[in-house]
Amino acid sequence: MPDTPSFADFVRRIRAGDEQAAEELVRRYEPLIRREVRLGIEDQRLNRAFDSLDVCQSVLGSFFVRMAIGEYDLDQPEQLVRLLVTMARNKLASRARQEHRQRRDARRIVTTESETLERLEDEQPTPSEMVAGGELLERFRSALTEDERRIAELRTQGIGWDEVAERLGGNGQARRMQLSRGVERVARQLGLDE
Repeated sequence: MPDTPSFADFVRRIRAGDEQAAEELVRRYEPLIRREVRLGIEDQRLNRAFDSLDVCQSVLGSFFVRMAIGEYDLDQPEQLVRLLVTMARNKLASRARQEHRQRRDARRIVTTESETLERLEDEQPTPSEMVAGGELLERFRSALTEDERRIAELRTQGIGWDEVAERLGGNGQARRMQLSRGVERVARQLGLDE
């Protein structure tokens, strides 16, 4: 996607919940996210507790919801790559902290080959499927406050932060932070950041 206008269209389609755009994003960027996670796991015992697919699904779920809500402004493919890599690193660090906080002894976690295959063959929908279906996004939006929903709706329409502030009052930076805090709160409530 070296062409900027086609990238802008790609981002618009993702923001609108286009299933084909979501599938394309997963196809193109899932290997990058998973590689970043595998390279970031310093303690190999953590592989017994979770794997790169677990973290990747969490990254994608969070990305699709936050993109649909209007939290991200992406103009170049490089920005998308940096965002996904940063999200992968942060989610990996969070998962590692969670495992250490729970004081799990990874040596005691024994998974058989069939359990591993069952986990890989899980029938749960992927985050991109959930977002494309609207289920996760609807749950997310309903958990936002009325003011946060108005901001998200304007952002979904492609309206910039300064114009959002003109319509709703305040300034663009304050409205951006308001939405960001709301998104963080709801993501924690729905378990997207775990």
